[in-house]
Amino acid sequence: MAGHHDAAVHHASADDQYRETPPGAEYEHTDANVWMIVKFGIWLVVSAIVIHFGLGFMFSMLKEQAIKTQPNEYPLAASAEPRVPPAPRLQQFPRNDLYEFRTEQEQKLHSYGWVNKDAGTVHIPIEQAMQMVIQRGLASRPQEPSAETPGLMPSDSSSGRVTERRRQ
Repeated sequence: MAGHHDAAVHHASADDQYRETPPGAEYEHTDANVWMIVKFGIWLVVSAIVIHFGLGFMFSMLKEQAIKTQPNEYPLAASAEPRVPPAPRLQQFPRNDLYEFRTEQEQKLHSYGWVNKDAGTVHIPIEQAMQMVIQRGLASRPQEPSAETPGLMPSDSSSGRVTERRRQ
């Protein structure tokens, strides 16, 4: 037992034993072959370049083929105007259309003109129309005499929908 105690190495601190590399724990030079990794990288770069040039050649070939095989226009259709989809279509210039619409409406509000000449309907400037309403008043329906029966009142739970005869 005394021999076992003598063989133990004494360290200044407890962490010193982990700083020393035990025998056989160094880097093993047979684990990674650097030359094989470099060769793999070179072949990877070469194959990527070949593939990209191949794809570029194929793209240009397909583009030329598409240009050559474009459908021929029919002789009668070449002189006709292009066909448009049925209405309603999207507006090409919505701001211009809105401006024109508002300008047209503003012009109608401040001028005289026919709405329906056959029926004799005209439009007049808005200021004049408001003055005429103030002078003449609004037309209203004639009041019909009320047909309420005296003594009928809405019940408490009906919210005014059903009337019942109640004593007052």
